[in-house]
Amino acid sequence: MAIPNYQEFMLPTLEVIADGQEHKNSNVVQAVAKILNLTEEDMQEMLPSGNQQTYYNRAGWARTYLKKAGLLEYPSRGFMQITEAGRSVMANKPLKIDNKFLSQFEQFDQFKNNRNNEILETKEDEIFTDTHTPDEIFEVAEKEYFNSLKQDLLDALKKVDPVRFERIVLDLMEKMNYGIGEMTKRSHDGGIDGIINEDELGLQKIYLQAKRYSENKVNEKEIQNFVGALDCSDTNKGVFITTSYFCEKAQKKALAAKNKIIRLINGEELVTLMIRYNLGVQTKKTYTIKRVDEDYLTGDL
Repeated sequence: MAIPNYQEFMLPTLEVIADGQEHKNSNVVQAVAKILNLTEEDMQEMLPSGNQQTYYNRAGWARTYLKKAGLLEYPSRGFMQITEAGRSVMANKPLKIDNKFLSQFEQFDQFKNNRNNEILETKEDEIFTDTHTPDEIFEVAEKEYFNSLKQDLLDALKKVDPVRFERIVLDLMEKMNYGIGEMTKRSHDGGIDGIINEDELGLQKIYLQAKRYSENKVNEKEIQNFVGALDCSDTNKGVFITTSYFCEKAQKKALAAKNKIIRLINGEELVTLMIRYNLGVQTKKTYTIKRVDEDYLTGDL
């Protein structure tokens, strides 16, 4: 039989994990296949690229969308678990869960809006039709994947140990060629988490502050403390990085700091930079798009 589209995987996935326990991803995969009456032969069907089985690809995207809606979570590597919101959904025994159903959840709506998808607004099932050119389809898929990756990376950063987060920030600065970084001692950091030496002798420095917040925004007082730490230092350059956001007053405080260059990097910009500089991510596959070389064929070189 034909493999169902990824939206048809959503309800059975929640049914399998509805007991609230942690479930191994591979076990959920097998259980969902049974609910959908798929055979081993069905599950061996490959995507057109030949690089992944269609079943696992669609099951994976179903889990991604359920996670974006806040209905399931990954408590540990290789495991998934239903959330309170997911249990509430299942208590009402829905007949169908698809993207339209998920749009009732604000965080899912926000995720969809962040795609900046100007080509397709609502009719998700019509992505692969003759109403869109192959270039349009590819661009839509690329934006979808990129925004999903950003959110997954940000979610993961919010769970890392705070000291590890500081190390990640230093690694990013080094990747961006700002210089070699070092972490400050916890008991004597003076509001500074790391120092970047822009030159080999350490004559030019950048001071770093890293705040790994899940929800809280960085406030004005925290920026004031950072400015104060710079006042007591031998540099006028500072970078404040957070997994959250900066409140309006905090942004104004950074701009108003006299004789200081303070750069604020929020969570969205942080993960964008990490992806750009291949930090905390791996290349899954590279696609090469080719076109006919008319100049070569006609000899007009």
